[in-house]
Amino acid sequence: MDPPESTTRELTLDEAVTLAIILQKNQQLVEAQEVYCRVLEAAPDHPRALHYAGVLAHQQGRNDEAVALIERSLALVPDAADWHSNLGIAFQSDGRLDRAIESYRRAIAIDPGHANAHSNLGVLLRATGQPVEAEAAYRAAIRLDPEHIDAYTNLGILLNGLKRTEEAAACYCKVVTLQPKHREARKLLALAHCMLGEIDKAMNIYEEWLREVPEDPIALHMLAACTGRDVPDRASSGYVERTFDSFAASFESKLARLSYRAPPLVAAMLEDSGLERSGGLDVLDAGCGTGLCGALVAPFARRLVGVDLSDGMLAHAREKNLYHTLTKAELTEFLRDNAEAFDVIVSADTLVYFGDLKGAIAAAAGALRPGGLFVFTQHAVKDSDGAGYRLEVHGRYSHAQAYVEQLLTAAGLQPHIVQAELRMESGAPVAGLVVRAAKPRLSNS
Repeated sequence: MDPPESTTRELTLDEAVTLAIILQKNQQLVEAQEVYCRVLEAAPDHPRALHYAGVLAHQQGRNDEAVALIERSLALVPDAADWHSNLGIAFQSDGRLDRAIESYRRAIAIDPGHANAHSNLGVLLRATGQPVEAEAAYRAAIRLDPEHIDAYTNLGILLNGLKRTEEAAACYCKVVTLQPKHREARKLLALAHCMLGEIDKAMNIYEEWLREVPEDPIALHMLAACTGRDVPDRASSGYVERTFDSFAASFESKLARLSYRAPPLVAAMLEDSGLERSGGLDVLDAGCGTGLCGALVAPFARRLVGVDLSDGMLAHAREKNLYHTLTKAELTEFLRDNAEAFDVIVSADTLVYFGDLKGAIAAAAGALRPGGLFVFTQHAVKDSDGAGYRLEVHGRYSHAQAYVEQLLTAAGLQPHIVQAELRMESGAPVAGLVVRAAKPRLSNS
C-alpha cells in the first residue's frame, strides 16, 4: 500500500506576510519579526513586508529603522493612505513633527475620508501652536467617524486649554457614552466639572467609578483631590504606576505640547552650581520617566542610575541607552537603601506626587555623599492652609517655598530656590520652584 500523499506545503510570501501581521496584532512581536526577516531575505522589495516590518520596528522603539522601512515601502506603493499615516506616526514618535504633519496631509490627500489621519494631524497642529487648524482636524475626524474616541478626547483637551470648558466637558461626556469605563475620559470629565465649580458632579463620577471598581487607585486619589477629604501624604504607588504606564508611549509628545521645561531647568540649575561636564560623578535620576532629564545630565555622570515606579516609563528609558542601571522601586525606599551612593540626585517633577516631603528629603540627604547636590522641581503654592502643601484638583501636589526650605535645612542641606514656569496647563503657565540643595562637605579639622 502506497503512503498517503503529503498535504503540507510551504507558505507563499504573501501568506507569510499575512501570518506575520496576525502575529503582530497578537503582540507576538519576536515571532512576527522573524517571519518578516525571512520574507525580506527572499524578496527584499516586498512592499507589505517592508511596511509592516517598519510598523513593528516602531512598536519596538526603533524609530529610525521604522522610518527607513516604511519609506522604502512607499517608494514601491506611493498611494497607500494608511501607509503614509503610519509613516506620520513614526515621525511623530521620533520628534520630527513637520515630517509627520506632511505625512498625515499626504494620507488625507490620497483618502480624504481617513479619520485617523485627520485626528493625528490635529494632535500635531495643536502641538505646533495651531489651535484653530487642530480643532478643524479633530472635527473632520469626528464627522467622518462619529464614534472616534481619540478625536473626541483630544478635542476636549484642546477646548479645555482654550478655556472652553463646557464644550470640553461635552466631548468627554461623548467618550464616556461611547466607552463607559474609559478611565481617562472619566477623569477629564470630572476635572472639567471641578473647573466649572461643579464639585458635586465631579464627586459623583469618582464615586460611581469606585462602586464599579472598589479601591481603584486613580479614582481614590482624584476623589481626594476633588473634595479635599482624606488627602494622602503622597500619591499611592498604584496611582503612580497606573497613571504613567497608561501613557508611557505618548509621554514625551504630550509634554512637548505643554512646553514642558522642568528637565532643562534642572540641568541649568546643576550647571549653575559650577559642576563641570567631566563625566566623573555618580548621578541618580529620581523618577527618571522616559529619560528626558537623564539625557541632559548624562554628561556629568560616570555612572547614571535611573529609578521609577512605572514599567512602561522604564522601558522607554531603556531604549535611550543612557543609564548604567534602571530600577523599578518606590523612590523613598530606594534612597534609603542607597546611603551615600550618589554625588548628584536630580528629580524633574517627581516630588509633585508627594505631599509631605519630610521622608523623601531626609532619604535624599542620606543618599548623597558629602558635598553632593540634590536638584529638583516642585509646583508652587502661596496658600497651603498651614500644611505647607496642597493636593490640587489635577492630582499633583503644590508646595510652599518656605515649607521646602524648612525641610531641606532640617535635613542638613543648604537650599537655593528660584521660581520658574514649569509648563503650560489649560492654557496658563504652571508656577514652580527649581531647588538646589547642597550637602556640606566634611570638615578637614
